[in-house]
Amino acid sequence: MTKLNNSTDNEDEGSGDSRVIVTNQPGIHEKLEEIVEKHLLHRSQKPFQAHTQEAFAEMDALVKAHSGDIILDSCCGVGQSTRILAKQNPQALVIGVDKSAHRINRNVDEMLNDDGSKIENYRLVRADLNDFYRLVDQASWPVKQHYILYPNPWPKSKHIQRRWHGSAVFPQIINIGEQIILRSNWLLYLEEFQFAADIAGILGAISEVSNDEPLTPFEAKYRSSGQQCWQLLINREYLPFI
Repeated sequence: MTKLNNSTDNEDEGSGDSRVIVTNQPGIHEKLEEIVEKHLLHRSQKPFQAHTQEAFAEMDALVKAHSGDIILDSCCGVGQSTRILAKQNPQALVIGVDKSAHRINRNVDEMLNDDGSKIENYRLVRADLNDFYRLVDQASWPVKQHYILYPNPWPKSKHIQRRWHGSAVFPQIINIGEQIILRSNWLLYLEEFQFAADIAGILGAISEVSNDEPLTPFEAKYRSSGQQCWQLLINREYLPFI
């Protein structure tokens, strides 16, 4: 069974040693269209893991009780991006999901609002996104923005199905959020996701990330290493894939 990497390994904050992506692919993977079409036609029936079901149930209760926007921060790692998004969107409930309890529970500096108050409109939860995505889709969470900021591209051609757009849960991923936002220092990774989304009938646009505050430690590393960060923005506007 293919194991997807949906977490942030080796998250070295503040260093300027981000490696340049090396791949044996000359362009978009030759089998990507076939893979995506198969997953769109045949949805994953894998049993849900108990710990992810429990984590989802806890978050689902919060979502149902919240009257503002819902923002999903997938593969959130230590939760820096989750905290920043919560600060930028004080009326939203921001949910950061990562498979690693160690990363989520790391003792990182707490961020404060501009008035010095504690940021409280976010939650960090340990869950397997392969299951969590399907549960979110089943529950039809009204997600305003869906961030996938972990840039691990699995650059070898043989690892195509370890990238989110080549995974069995891609139909659920593309069905969550009015906006889906991905960032990476590997342009081809975003071009492939854009290509896969287009197969599902959803269009997106790629642009360079400006000099705004880095959302993740990875973005800070790109900047320190002199590398460009790219963003794929997909506007779904609640048009689910059928």
